[in-house]
Amino acid sequence: MSTAMYRTRGFGIPRLRVMRVITRMNIGGPAVQVSALLRGLDPERFDHHLISGLVGSDEADYLDQRAPDLPVHRLAGLGRAVRPMDDVRCLLELTAAMRRFRPHIVHTHTAKAGALGRAAAVLARVPSRVHTFHGHLLHGYFSPAKTRLLVQTERRLAGLTDRLVAVGSQVRDDLLAAGIGKADQYTVTPPGTKLPAAPEPAEARRRLGIPQGGPVVAYVGRITAIKRPDRFLAVAREVRRAVPAAQFVMCGAGDFQPDPEAVTELGDSLHLLGWRADVETVYAAADLVLLTSDNEGMPVSLIEAGLAGLPAVATDVGSVAEVVQDRTTGLLAGLSSDQLARHTVTLLRDGKLRREMGARARTFTTQRFGEERLVADTQALYTSIAVARGWWTASPSKGEHC
Repeated sequence: MSTAMYRTRGFGIPRLRVMRVITRMNIGGPAVQVSALLRGLDPERFDHHLISGLVGSDEADYLDQRAPDLPVHRLAGLGRAVRPMDDVRCLLELTAAMRRFRPHIVHTHTAKAGALGRAAAVLARVPSRVHTFHGHLLHGYFSPAKTRLLVQTERRLAGLTDRLVAVGSQVRDDLLAAGIGKADQYTVTPPGTKLPAAPEPAEARRRLGIPQGGPVVAYVGRITAIKRPDRFLAVAREVRRAVPAAQFVMCGAGDFQPDPEAVTELGDSLHLLGWRADVETVYAAADLVLLTSDNEGMPVSLIEAGLAGLPAVATDVGSVAEVVQDRTTGLLAGLSSDQLARHTVTLLRDGKLRREMGARARTFTTQRFGEERLVADTQALYTSIAVARGWWTASPSKGEHC
């Protein structure tokens, strides 16, 4: 397909057609970012088409729970499971969809969609291909042999991609160190989000069935091995010995089965909420958030916590340190449950420090991780592609001749 077929003649700005492909819209950071872009990018300049796989049975669907109005085309074979025959069919379906929509840009999110979507874009002769790394799978997910295969695949895919987007500087640096892409292909675009209005803390606790008296430590995210919910439970047990009134909340679901002994020991102090659409209620009920992951990109849960005015205790992995400013908006630790527990106890025992860190966290995250900034950064990226390709003569303004 020639570039000339994409041009729009006459007055006004040609609308860029952007096909966005994501493995699945489960509740989590990538779905939050995709939703914000679909809602926020100027509809007079951008025409969107979203393709997503199906959410797993152990996950909650972001579109169903938080964005039922967003149009989406679902492809069953695009889910996270790797099944060669289904994946080939999905590749062909994606290619056909691109030939029908004729996007200027295919923008893929998450690993499997990144592979199938970029391959389909090559087959469909889409002029520009963009991929966002919301994190990476270089550590903690697979065996060394599978990780080497993944790296080799991502290196080849990077050669088919015009622009690579990383959610944080550390994520970008890790990928470059693995030989994935070149430095001039990358742009760092941190996540952006916002929280709905939250109830008062006492009302939030009432809704969640949490006692009013003691401090509350919250975990928000998928209950899956890489997030180390077992470490959260280990920290909770240590913290409760030092702060007996502490309560612990786990908001999320997944394929990880918690240790029955740990759950029994924590008793009524542990509240397993499952997925909730009103995550702002969870933050309103909490005094701090605890992240225990072995690997992360840039966790949206920590951004949300900051927007809610909560300090964080977190493992210093991925780009976490770009969200949580150690000793300023929270406390960072290694992978030791003992260190995480000590930090948590420090904040639970010092209300003044906790409130000061929470206030600084709100200011920092609001300035750096607002939804408007994400939209502006992404619009600037697309505009630079459009100008370079000759689809727009310059950074366009409404009413400009093209």
